[in-house]
Amino acid sequence: MSRSRPLHIVSYDIAEPARLARVHDAVKEYSTGGQKSVHECFLSPGELAGLRRVLGSLVEPREDSVFILRLDPRMGVHALGIAVKPRDEPFFYVG
Repeated sequence: MSRSRPLHIVSYDIAEPARLARVHDAVKEYSTGGQKSVHECFLSPGELAGLRRVLGSLVEPREDSVFILRLDPRMGVHALGIAVKPRDEPFFYVG
């Protein structure tokens, strides 16, 4: 796990379908994996600030919830079944 890009879990519950699609697209730009409304994101401080700024502009505070959890790098990631442990690739392409 990279020290400069710690692993975060980003999860959300968005009340309105069109807003949900916009939030999903925004988080996917930073995501290295995940499912539906829970994503694994390796984020530098700048990337974290950018994601928070974008989500802040999309979320309706009285209807939606977003959690960004930074995982402790000392803890191991445990994967069960067909799950694949998250990896911070040497480069990240956004296209």
